[in-house]
Amino acid sequence: MGDLIQAVNSPEEISCAARRLRETAREDKITMQMVLDIFEQWAGALDGPGLHEVPGAPFLRLWLRRSSLEPVLLRDLGPHALGGEWREDGRARLRAFPLGVVGHWPAGNIETQPVLSLTCALLGGNSCLVRVPSGSVDITRRIMEKLQKVDTTGRLSARIFMASFHHSRTDLHEAMARAVDGAMIWGGAEATSYARTLPFLHGARVAVFGPRISVAAMDAGVWGDRNQRGPWCRRIARDVWQFEQQACSSPQALFLERGAGRDPGEFVEDLARALKEENRLHPRREIHPALTSAICLARAAWLLHDPANQALFPPSPDWTLLMGTGVKIPKPTQGRTLSVLLVDDLLDVISTFDRTVQTLGLGVKDARREETLAEAAGRRGVDRVVKLGSMHIFSSPWDGVDLILPMVRLVRHVPSQN
Repeated sequence: MGDLIQAVNSPEEISCAARRLRETAREDKITMQMVLDIFEQWAGALDGPGLHEVPGAPFLRLWLRRSSLEPVLLRDLGPHALGGEWREDGRARLRAFPLGVVGHWPAGNIETQPVLSLTCALLGGNSCLVRVPSGSVDITRRIMEKLQKVDTTGRLSARIFMASFHHSRTDLHEAMARAVDGAMIWGGAEATSYARTLPFLHGARVAVFGPRISVAAMDAGVWGDRNQRGPWCRRIARDVWQFEQQACSSPQALFLERGAGRDPGEFVEDLARALKEENRLHPRREIHPALTSAICLARAAWLLHDPANQALFPPSPDWTLLMGTGVKIPKPTQGRTLSVLLVDDLLDVISTFDRTVQTLGLGVKDARREETLAEAAGRRGVDRVVKLGSMHIFSSPWDGVDLILPMVRLVRHVPSQN
């Protein structure tokens, strides 16, 4: 089996790869059902030693399951698309066809994102030209080797070309942009702003998923319930652990609504125990010195800023809880550092949101109150309102945009006999 990740040095290599990929997408008429079958086997192959410690791997396995993807395809494209069939639309017929070659610019800080991104385009029958950030090469290779083992005919592998090159190679970025029919771009402000300037063809479909942050919120009826506190704390710890809080869906702050007779200190102690247990189950493989410094500085600055502030953390930088009050989101530290802030009303928190907040993770006891909070969040620019513990579950829409639909063409056929 060949290595799907190639070190690329010239624009010609990218152009040649794109031509091969476009021909494959045009000639090999693979259906979404076939892709789902291979993805299901791929998900099973990822449930083995060597990948459990990778942040994001559990949700990648969940995403690849037919039970996860089939509802996404049905919602985006309808039931007829699974088998590559036409569907009636009045006197006409509609059918999804691939764009051709979709280019992928994943974020450099999410190790599994090159794979997550390309799956969206493969489901539309496309071929994929992927730039793999240098920090993701090893993990991506291990994941893609699992695909090669289950893709015995090579039909999906033939639709993928992964290129590794330094982020400063403007000529290679531009070659990719000129060669693709669509693009999925992920990352921070600098990376996405740069990618927007690339010379894409005028008809290329470009989907950009830029920098966002996320927060969690709980009412007193939930966090104050001692009988249910343990499961809720484990859900929060799971959301904090995934992706080292570097994902746009990672909670950076947890807002607790005050409640009479309820002690937030007890809740925070339970949350600390959940973070400690999560760290035991999923210890860090390594930590960058700069992140260690940032965590230590955040701890000290928080405690010095206000005598009323408190903090819980171990001697190591494994996790940190910074406790205080306020309705505004503190500057994120990441690295499993969660600000826990007491507020009088969760609506006061939501009123401070702008378009930077992507996901609101909720734990609310009353369904009608949750509806009010969800509507307020939607009006303030939040794209996802979900239950705590599921903030990272990858689904369509993402950032308010369909994941599969933009990467296909809906062809309309009006029969001449009509």
